Parts: sequence; structure tokens; C-alpha cells
Amino acid sequence: MTDNFSQAPSGDLQPNSKMCFICGLENPVGLKLRIYTREPGVIETTYTAPEHFQGYPGVLHGGIVATILDEISGRAHMGPADSPRFMFTAKLEVKYRKNVPTGKPLRIVGRAGKSKARTAEGWAGIYDVANGELLAEANTLLVNIPDETFNNANLEEIGWKVYPD
Repeated sequence: MTDNFSQAPSGDLQPNSKMCFICGLENPVGLKLRIYTREPGVIETTYTAPEHFQGYPGVLHGGIVATILDEISGRAHMGPADSPRFMFTAKLEVKYRKNVPTGKPLRIVGRAGKSKARTAEGWAGIYDVANGELLAEANTLLVNIPDETFNNANLEEIGWKVYPD
């Protein structure tokens, strides 16, 4: 399976937080991904994994692969920056199709699936930029974070905003 995409991510830049492992720009050990909304319900980013995230030499650790897929599938449902839909993953089903390399550019795409009042489905895939080949993919079942657990009024405290490039 391949996905049609340009070399550079396109669309509107989504917000980042300060300390999230995936998007946290101030997390010293995080991935610091910049995520773009390509069209409603479709997001994308690029990433070149460093060697210190490897499992086997030259291969991105499967746990990091799953973590990226988890984040990106949920981000496809995020919505506008000022009123995001924060969700947690209730189920994550990963298919590792080929080894995901370290040190090589990857394209990561997320797509929103069915959405209900409290739950949603998502999909994400990691592609080799060089040939467009799908390396890993995941389907997720997502659940809204309860209002009493997370207060959207605290977006400023977590640094949830669009940071300029």
C-alpha cells in the first residue's frame, strides 16, 4: 500500500505542547514532531529516527513505532487549536509490515475514522519517503478524556499552541 504525498508536509501546522514525548518541543528526550493538518481528518509529519531509538541496529524500536502510530492516529481527530478534542487510546492494533529504519526520512500519515460523541476510530501509517512503501500501520479506538480529568482552560499551562518554525 502506498500513499500519495509530497516530499514536505503541507497544510496547517497543528499545536504542540511543551513536554509531550511525541510533540513536546521542550522535552529533551522527545521526538519533537511538527504535525500538519493536510485536509480535514488527515494529518501528516516527517521524521528521521536517531540511532538511540533503535531496537536492532538500524531498526527503530517497535515500541517507538507503536507510540508514533498511537499519537498520529489520535491527532487526526484533534480539531481546532483553540478547542481541541483530547482523547486517550482504548485499543491499539499495530501491524509491523517491514522494519522501520533509523537514519532515513519517514512520512507519517494519520486519518480520522468513525466518530461518535465519546469515541472515535483512527488509523496511522509510517511510510518510507524514498519509495512510498507502507512500513507499519495501526488502527485505534479512542475515547474522549473526561472533562473532570482534563480542563481545556489549562491549554496555556501545558504550552498547547502553534509554535512558529
